[in-house]
Amino acid sequence: MSKTKTSFFCQNCGSQSLKWIGKCPGCGEWNTYAEEIIERDKDQKWSRQSERRQSKSILINEIKYELESRKDTNNAELNRVLGGGLVPGSLILVGGEPGIGKSTLMLQIALYIKNCKVLYVSGEESEQQIKMRAERVGLSNNACYIFTATSTQEIFQQIAEITPELIVIDSIQTLQTNIIDASAGSISQIKECAAEMQRYAKLTGTPVFLIGHITKDGSLAGPKLLEHMVDTVLQFEGDRNYGYRILRSVKNRFGSTSELGIYEMQGNGLREVSNPSEILLSQRDENLSGTAIAATIEGMRPMLIETQSLVSSAAYGTPQRSSTGFETKRLGMLLAVLEKRHGFRLGVKDVFLNIAGGIRVDDPAIDLAVICSILSSNEDIAISAKDCFAAEVGLSGEIRPVNRVDQRIAEADKLGFDRIFISKYNLKGLDLSKFNIEIIAVSNVEQVFAKLFG
Repeated sequence: MSKTKTSFFCQNCGSQSLKWIGKCPGCGEWNTYAEEIIERDKDQKWSRQSERRQSKSILINEIKYELESRKDTNNAELNRVLGGGLVPGSLILVGGEPGIGKSTLMLQIALYIKNCKVLYVSGEESEQQIKMRAERVGLSNNACYIFTATSTQEIFQQIAEITPELIVIDSIQTLQTNIIDASAGSISQIKECAAEMQRYAKLTGTPVFLIGHITKDGSLAGPKLLEHMVDTVLQFEGDRNYGYRILRSVKNRFGSTSELGIYEMQGNGLREVSNPSEILLSQRDENLSGTAIAATIEGMRPMLIETQSLVSSAAYGTPQRSSTGFETKRLGMLLAVLEKRHGFRLGVKDVFLNIAGGIRVDDPAIDLAVICSILSSNEDIAISAKDCFAAEVGLSGEIRPVNRVDQRIAEADKLGFDRIFISKYNLKGLDLSKFNIEIIAVSNVEQVFAKLFG
């Protein structure tokens, strides 16, 4: 019998050390190192001889490639984020804050998917609690099995009995395997339980969803290795003050990582939002200064979002720069461009910027909308609610082109906007005849200012 080996792990970030240390060099936290088993008795290792297969090297030209057939989850937003559906044998990790709706989303998927036998494993709730949630969302599925357990050995016994086509684990931090002598939620337990699920998924071609908790700094709880082991990492996020939730792809071996799905949390569960502009554009009866509409793209989806700015005199001597949903450093850069290149005296004023709807945008195409909303608030002149913007602003004050401008124009045209401001360098190869919206091409901020404010 081999000797069991142990090591010390940081319970906050997962850093490893051969001995106990007071302060973690990885995250800087104190007294977070705990001793855990890293090598167990080889006689206890979970494996089956029937699952072992002989491996040998093969020429790449001799490998037969077949396009993977994806399974439809019957949820358009999830399909979009996954890249078109569930890939057989994929391991998907879904993370998010407590109470954000991870379990509700996964239960809806388990109950809503068609022609698929699903095993929903919960280590956090009882059968009655899960049934109560299923009644609340108003869904039913005769092929969905509920199993409440935390032992992986019991889970694999149930899997052998019912042979599911989809497995949901809620959550990976509650699972525990007998071959590791450590408490559930520890680094070694999370790593070994995830490895067991990975082996099963790859050997049988069964897709597995793992629900994961997050730490106080927003990262997934457990070792960083967990994110490397899985095929897809999905982040479920949202502001508690809003009813909207965003499912964002952080890692995806089978699709794009720039896609996102949008849901609305209602009393009967999560509703898919097929038209994101309905939540990102506020409904108002009159035009107000400091508001501009930007045409942005997330993944393959064009969206129109509302940028709101407030410019006022600095009340406490030192001007403030604050932004919500937009990078503060980029806001400072745009203000410097307006100050240096165009003579707007904003250095002694407070500037506050907000992206409506509670989402965060990284698309540089909203630069022009941000600048226009700031100028609108500074001059106290409202911008027409039928105007929108899609362009990047350079350090010399020029209006730079953005990619896929035709999709942005088409989305604005579909939503009934009258004018869209773009860079004149985007006009090359653009067919203007297929759009009913007026397209205004500009090359610098002065031209935009003259068109908007005269």
